[in-house]
Amino acid sequence: MAALRSIVTSSTLRAARRAPIAATLGRRGYAEAADKIKLSLVLPHEALYSSQDVVQVNISAVTGDMGILANHAPTIEPLRAGLLEVIESAGASKKFYISGGFATVHANNSLTINIVEGAPLDQFSAEAVRAGLADAQKVLSGSGSEADKAEARIEADVYESLQYALGSK
Repeated sequence: MAALRSIVTSSTLRAARRAPIAATLGRRGYAEAADKIKLSLVLPHEALYSSQDVVQVNISAVTGDMGILANHAPTIEPLRAGLLEVIESAGASKKFYISGGFATVHANNSLTINIVEGAPLDQFSAEAVRAGLADAQKVLSGSGSEADKAEARIEADVYESLQYALGSK
């Protein structure tokens, strides 16, 4: 115990308390219009973006929708099924419907998004989504098995989120 006391003296504790916290955390600020973030958007079978510079990425995180710009604080966000929007330059954007995954914002102004399934939003038909939702709701209100109803609930949830995403086209 005496050895421990000699190592940790009161002067070293005072010096540690005086050390500026901001210097150890790094400096953050607002993203400038010219700032870009490097996006890697990856599916199990292909990479849609591979370290490409983009202006902003809007994601459907489990905690809520969020936009990611350059100089964003590092974070890991689980993604829910929904809309993912990539704004490549002023006014030009691409929208995808994703089934879920993870978004990792790195400290070096890069963003990695790993998704299980995803497709460009323009590949979906609003009529087909409405029909699928109606079919799933029929099964839910019918007298089918619990397994059929559980599967129909999942289908209905996906169709509802797809319908919402298509409404924001």
